[in-house]
Amino acid sequence: MQEPNQSSVTEFILLGFSFNSRTTPLLFSAFLMTYLLIILGNGLITILICLNSHLHTPMYFFIGILSMLDLGYTTTTVPQMLAHLASQKKTISFASCVAQMYIFLVLGITESWLFAMMSIDRYVAICHPLRYKVIMSPWLCGVMVTFCGLWGVISALIYTVFAMRLPYCGPNKINHFFCEVPAVLKLACADTSVNDWVDFILGFSVILVPLSLILVIYVHIFIAILRICSAQGRLKAFSTCASHITVVTVFCVPAMVMYMKPSSEASPEDDKKLALFYNVISAFLNPIIYSLRNKDVKRAFLKVAGWGRAPE
Repeated sequence: MQEPNQSSVTEFILLGFSFNSRTTPLLFSAFLMTYLLIILGNGLITILICLNSHLHTPMYFFIGILSMLDLGYTTTTVPQMLAHLASQKKTISFASCVAQMYIFLVLGITESWLFAMMSIDRYVAICHPLRYKVIMSPWLCGVMVTFCGLWGVISALIYTVFAMRLPYCGPNKINHFFCEVPAVLKLACADTSVNDWVDFILGFSVILVPLSLILVIYVHIFIAILRICSAQGRLKAFSTCASHITVVTVFCVPAMVMYMKPSSEASPEDDKKLALFYNVISAFLNPIIYSLRNKDVKRAFLKVAGWGRAPE
């Protein structure tokens, strides 16, 4: 009986943020400036890592991949959000909504697992420094990133198929600023309890498992750091770990809350704020926290810009 209704919704309306119309120009300017800074920061990091041979190490290889993921992650959602803020038309076609949902999930899940791979890199660097370059070979780094990408592609496909197989017969107003699974599911003309279980199980595999792996690894890292005799050495090791823990927290914790809670407990306004954290704010902060405060990156920038010579 519901089969014909599946094609009744050909487009969705993205309601975006519930702000006064007077604040829209300010909101547009803030998001535009943030997006431009994301492009500048992450783009600069990627270029520097490619151009400077001193940054051709496993750690910077992963940071470069992270920067490219952040660029793609935000570009999937922010330009459309800006276009909707600047115009009265806030529609997105059904096909475009599915594509946005899938690409967003692929990049997000890949990034979630990439953080786990980066923690492994830090573990080897701190706990096995003499064998670091041997263990973290280019081949192994490539395999780790490929695993993250494949897990992202497969998990995102399952998420998207289970979400879009449901009938959508109206209303067609998504109370979000992009097509995110929890917000879209609220419009389904069918029981979504199976989707809640799928979201929880997949959320366990794409968020909780990487976080648990990171936690276990950092327990071993902190034990190793406490055994370092030099206070300066301990401080340097802690500084590297603190940067990684910060970006993981900003990205993974809001994502875990969003995707692992039952749809009945979801609040549209809270969901939008959570999505801003792992979609926009994390991509904005990552270059600052992880790379732009790093002396190696600063030296590489000065060398590429011709303002100085990186020490050999």
